[in-house]
Amino acid sequence: MKYQTMIEIMTLLLSKRKLTAKAIAERYGISQRSVYRYIEELNVCGVPVDASRGKYGGITIADTYRLPYGYFTREEYTAAINALGAMSSQVNDESVISALEKLKRQQKSEKRELSVCGNIIVDGGTWGGSAKFTEKMRVCESAVNENKCLLIDYISREGEHSKRVIDAHLLIFKQNVWYVYAFCHNKQTFRTFKIGRIKSAVFTGETFKRREFTRDGLDLNFQYTSENLIEVTLEIQKNSLADAEDWLGIDNIEPRGKAFIARMTLPDDGGLVNKILSYGGAVKVLDPPELKEKVISAARRIVEAD
Repeated sequence: MKYQTMIEIMTLLLSKRKLTAKAIAERYGISQRSVYRYIEELNVCGVPVDASRGKYGGITIADTYRLPYGYFTREEYTAAINALGAMSSQVNDESVISALEKLKRQQKSEKRELSVCGNIIVDGGTWGGSAKFTEKMRVCESAVNENKCLLIDYISREGEHSKRVIDAHLLIFKQNVWYVYAFCHNKQTFRTFKIGRIKSAVFTGETFKRREFTRDGLDLNFQYTSENLIEVTLEIQKNSLADAEDWLGIDNIEPRGKAFIARMTLPDDGGLVNKILSYGGAVKVLDPPELKEKVISAARRIVEAD
């Protein structure tokens, strides 16, 4: 009975997206304490259900979440919807109508392919595991196109965990990474958020009026200032050329003898050293000297680690 109720709560949230603990408790004849316990167990199982207070509070399930592929086949969805549709036309049963709404919502989600600007298919996830990223892109695209406010659960590069409401104005693709440019209600200014660092996103149910900004005046250095950006010269071995082209871009690499040279501006953070080391010696720093020393020091720490 317990696990059946948990599944019913999950499917109800997939349909309604936001409810109060009191409403769930009354619906299933359980205590509010049990509701919070079930929510905690759903989170342990990987279902992103959140309970919070305040203006956007309540019990919500992330709009980026949907049931796994294979939960139903397309044929099973169609058969179930047809059967419930026929039944609902004959009997006025609230549970039948509710089940029909849930299945239609899930079927619509399964059928939709993510596209930006109509003709671009986006798959920014890992091999064999792109579904979660694709769903986040779908939600961000919908927020931009339809002026929907989003409540995001965001984890910064420094590990800072925050929840904030954003008005998504633009999707940006730079250095093989997707970002959303949005007005942040918390900071009362525009911010750029890396979509891969959004843990979950929920539509608040409100819409926003777009604020004026010019694309030409948009700072595409994001959080990096002139102090964080450095001019870099790299030597690349032929066996790693294809990977380096994916990283740096073909236009920034030119042949020199048996190797290749790349000259460009890159952010000077820990990620740059780690990226260079990931090539296993096939990418060598020629300039600046301080970056070369950072790579050498990092390589020594790896060798000397117990």
